[in-house]
Amino acid sequence: MQTVYEVAGAADGLLRLAHAWHARVMADEVVSHAFSHGFRADHSQRLAAYWAEALGGPTTYSDSYGDETSVVRIHSGNGPHEEMDRRAIACFDQALVDVGLARDDRLRQVLHDYFAWTTTTTMSRYHGSADDVPDGLRIPQWSWNGLVGESSPDEI
Repeated sequence: MQTVYEVAGAADGLLRLAHAWHARVMADEVVSHAFSHGFRADHSQRLAAYWAEALGGPTTYSDSYGDETSVVRIHSGNGPHEEMDRRAIACFDQALVDVGLARDDRLRQVLHDYFAWTTTTTMSRYHGSADDVPDGLRIPQWSWNGLVGESSPDEI
């Protein structure tokens, strides 16, 4: 069985999705606030590499940019932001349509579930302070059946 990463178009497919999502959030008056302090020029490439690793692809993100701890720290210490999270997920769902990944209902649902889960759990768990994020976190792995190792016995 192919991984979610492969069915989503591998590196190229996830890069297209990352670009589409980034364009959507930058146009959203609430979610764009998260980028008001600026962002790296290679944000979409890094995001695509992160998603790729989480969805069964190569470990490019961990090998080149950092671990889950570094990602979660970037998203921490900003207080609760449920409305921003909800809108970021809506932007993601629309980005799936924009790049043609919503045509496959199973893929669309798995990608939505992954993004919604990571947005509302790992990325918002430490809203008090980035200093609360523990060292050594690993990028969670997601399969066709959800979170690997917790809610799913499947390997990616």
